[in-house]
Amino acid sequence: MSDPRAEQAPVPFVGLTGGLGAGKSTALAALQRLGAMTLSTDAVVHELYESDEVRDLVVERWGPEVAPGGVVDRSAVARRAFAHPDERAWLEQMLWPRVGARVVAFRQEAEQHDPPPRAAVVETPLLFEAGMEAAYDATIAITAPEDVRAARAAARGHAAVDERASRQLSQEEKAARATYSVVNDGDVEQLEQKLSAVLVTLSAGP
Repeated sequence: MSDPRAEQAPVPFVGLTGGLGAGKSTALAALQRLGAMTLSTDAVVHELYESDEVRDLVVERWGPEVAPGGVVDRSAVARRAFAHPDERAWLEQMLWPRVGARVVAFRQEAEQHDPPPRAAVVETPLLFEAGMEAAYDATIAITAPEDVRAARAAARGHAAVDERASRQLSQEEKAARATYSVVNDGDVEQLEQKLSAVLVTLSAGP
């Protein structure tokens, strides 16, 4: 008897991105409520920093002050990584392959899930900047009015918004490059409705 999962259409593999303060995490949570399996690469990085392996590597690179009491201080790591392009490159080359392995495992898990999820969505802040869009079946860019983004970022205490944003494409560029662009200018329910429409389109296939 054949495995019914072998006859199912592949689970859409989707990259989610957006500018700082646009609402990527809110969108990821909404997609999960709508029946997608979700993964945040930021959460994966948090987990990696909690591992002995990565802690030891950053301590070897920058000294014990980046991991007081044996616990990695992400802000201390960020200060050193942003201080010089070579330092940032080292950090990215150390982290990204490990994050990539976790994303591959997540996709395999989604493909084997029964019942299958509506999509497998990975939140990737630097999706286009890192040239990772080709890995996905489709991409979603979350955008928001500039005043809303600034207020959200300030509320979260992002003192280095300009510096961080300078590494990123503008949200207009992200929207232009994404398969789907969703404007987050209302409440969560309105965002969920827009994302639900995207999932319907995804499930319809090419």
